[in-house]
Amino acid sequence: MSQTVPRLSDAGPDAGRWKALVFIALAQLMVVLDATIVNIALPSAQHDLGISDGSKQWVVTAYALAFGGLLLFGGRIADLWGRKRTFVLGLAGFAAASALGGAATNEAMMFGSRALQGAFGALLAPAALSLLAVMFTDGRERAKAFGIYGAIAGGGGAVGLILGGFLTEYLDWRWTFFVNVPFAIVAAAGAWFVIREPRGSRNRSPLDVPGVVLSTLGLVALVYGFTRAESDGWSDSVTVGMFVASVVLLASFVLVEAKVKAPLLPLRVLTDRNRGGIYLSLGLAIISMFGLFLFLTYYLQIVKGYSPVRTGFAFLPMIAGMITGSTQIGARLMTRVAPRLLMGPGFLVAALGMALLTRLEIGSSYAALLLPAMLLLGLGMGTAFMPAMSMATQGVEPRDAGVASAMVNTSQQVGGAIGTALLNTIAASATTSYITGHIGSAASRSQRQLVQLEGMVEGYTSAIGFAVGILVAAAAIALTLVDAGRPGGMTVASGAGDGDGAVDEVPVPVLAH
Repeated sequence: MSQTVPRLSDAGPDAGRWKALVFIALAQLMVVLDATIVNIALPSAQHDLGISDGSKQWVVTAYALAFGGLLLFGGRIADLWGRKRTFVLGLAGFAAASALGGAATNEAMMFGSRALQGAFGALLAPAALSLLAVMFTDGRERAKAFGIYGAIAGGGGAVGLILGGFLTEYLDWRWTFFVNVPFAIVAAAGAWFVIREPRGSRNRSPLDVPGVVLSTLGLVALVYGFTRAESDGWSDSVTVGMFVASVVLLASFVLVEAKVKAPLLPLRVLTDRNRGGIYLSLGLAIISMFGLFLFLTYYLQIVKGYSPVRTGFAFLPMIAGMITGSTQIGARLMTRVAPRLLMGPGFLVAALGMALLTRLEIGSSYAALLLPAMLLLGLGMGTAFMPAMSMATQGVEPRDAGVASAMVNTSQQVGGAIGTALLNTIAASATTSYITGHIGSAASRSQRQLVQLEGMVEGYTSAIGFAVGILVAAAAIALTLVDAGRPGGMTVASGAGDGDGAVDEVPVPVLAH
């Protein structure tokens, strides 16, 4: 049995594709770094700019709303304008927004710069991933390229903690924004001169304006609903209203996409069993990981008394595990075994590492407990993320590469918003319950402080235990829904054509199930 996919260019793969990967990876690192580097700088920035406690969440929320809400639009723009052009524009805009944030003199400038960072990030992220999808078409090369990309996507957040700690502790919080500028300039210059996007891979259909409006408003409502739930509670009227609005808007979006001639998100991208399973399992995995980063950061700094720099270095084993899992396990085995046999066990190994962290106590040893837990987490996530990133765009029509890549980022962004709100709520509830039940027996001030610290750790372990269950669910979904066979050395869609905008097709074997 065979199916048709676009024919490779007669000239063969682009000779500069590995150089291009360097600049794509650099841009991805910048975006992922920014997600955690700002968290380290937030207390200092809040003090200098006079941002109130009630408003400080908008430093994170403004970015998340713009990024999450505009991702599908950004992916479609990449397909329409060209991925290289969108990639460079996204880098330039992100650098300008970062410079504005570093120069901020009040909270309005800070919030505005973060929203602009999110908007240009929504252009940049799907363009980067879709460039990989259309440039690396050989099965083995694709595995290596996505292994590198997956390691950066997974480990970059922890690197951000180290860099953020250094910049905040030894320079100034403003440098956590300014540091993006040289990253962006190098990546944009390299991309402009090195990247050669395959011909005939654009989608020149008219823009689906109703789809853009409905998807953007629906995703913004969803992300804001979870952000609001964290600060104001799940029963808050605005929180409930956001969730209701999100359901109505996204349901309307699906109905519109099923009827319009040139949809923003062709439903064929979602209804494919493998891609749907990957989007869902990735989203669940990110839910568990986002909360964990936050809890471990607070545990190390508040309970253990680590400095920001030492906290960042404490995450190094997780980074090493992610890089090893992605490049040495995932990339090497992806052409030999089915993706689900990497994703499922990978998520389960990560769940085992996370399960160890449910044993956290105030006096827990870093070497005896946190180190092995982080290594297992990193190895598992790196092994699972690599095939997931690759399969999320494999086999998709070239004209849909940008929007399929945007869906990967959307599942991660929405997962992060859900994870932060959901796990923080669970932790706060468990902490309050523990302190209420034990504070009465604490006679001295030191005993009361001890109870409060114990309550914090109790909250963390309760939320981490819930996150373990989410990771197990991600593994189950990957094992049951993702049924593609091993790609082997086959060549997949490249999006190349004759230069006339049409895409030529030749039959190739369907992946074995």
